Amino acid sequence: MKFKASQIAELLDGSIVGNQDAEVDKLSKIEEGEEGSLTFLANPKYTSYIYTTQASICIVAKDFEQTQDISTTLIKVENPYDSFSKLLEYYNQVKLDKSGVEEPNHISKSASIGDKPYIGAFTYIGKNVKIGDNVKIYPDVYIGDNVVIGNDVTIFAGCKIYSETVIGKNCVLHSNVVLGADGFGFSPDQIGVYKKVPQIGNVIIEDHVDIGASTTIDRATLGSTIIREGVKLDNQIQIAHNVEIGKHTAIAAQTGVAGSTKIGENCLIGGQVGIAGHITIGDRVKVQAQTGIGRNVKDEEVIQGSPALGYGDFNKSYVHFKNLPKLVKKIEILEKKLQAHEKQSN
Repeated sequence: MKFKASQIAELLDGSIVGNQDAEVDKLSKIEEGEEGSLTFLANPKYTSYIYTTQASICIVAKDFEQTQDISTTLIKVENPYDSFSKLLEYYNQVKLDKSGVEEPNHISKSASIGDKPYIGAFTYIGKNVKIGDNVKIYPDVYIGDNVVIGNDVTIFAGCKIYSETVIGKNCVLHSNVVLGADGFGFSPDQIGVYKKVPQIGNVIIEDHVDIGASTTIDRATLGSTIIREGVKLDNQIQIAHNVEIGKHTAIAAQTGVAGSTKIGENCLIGGQVGIAGHITIGDRVKVQAQTGIGRNVKDEEVIQGSPALGYGDFNKSYVHFKNLPKLVKKIEILEKKLQAHEKQSN
């Protein structure tokens, strides 16, 4: 799909310097721009590229003043980065604007589906499922019985949503997400044989939640595993049974959260973090990558290490850790001097 400079300027409330009929059908970095592409200049250190780029259209700040001839058409806006982000969002909406019901698929007669759906081929929708308006379900998705999905949700290919799961509005599930699989509940008997503890709860995903590819969120043993409004989860995260994650918390890839742990609001959790079960993490906590958390964490703590230490304490300790070989050598020298001194004294 092609867009003219005049159309883009109207969308961004910008002004054109150059050819208003210039057309683009792709996006590019400014240093890699080619004919027919749209780019932007937001960082001053890339300014030199605006005089060499082959991009057909470039978004720049209103106060940009050229010092050389430019071949690209300029669209001047208040904030180039924000405007380009807006275009990316619009471009994504156009690209993903699918509709209709593809065949083959299985949709239970008791399921209800809202207006303007997209249901991809090889999708299974179980009994008593309720799906809202403008929901996009890509191919090879499984939706179990009694699932509820709100308006404007996108579910990418290969996702598996077990029975009783509830998903709010404006959520995005990337490929191979699994919601509602059994929690890791086993009880050993007197001879050490593990017996399955039935997991009869569900998963609740509130509004405006994004879940990355291959992330798994287990159903509760009893009650619900709850992901609150605005949470952002990266790829390959494991959330165990009965966990609750507070509003607007963001968690990076390969983090694991054990059962019944409560994470507060507006937390930032780095990649490969391990969080033990049955603990509470407060609001606005920041956790550095590869941290292991085995204790409760108070509001606004910044922690790192395994087991986790206060961020400042960790950095101070790490300085000593790096100097450990030197310190050991100094101690050995002091011990020898002390032994020699004691020998002379005797």
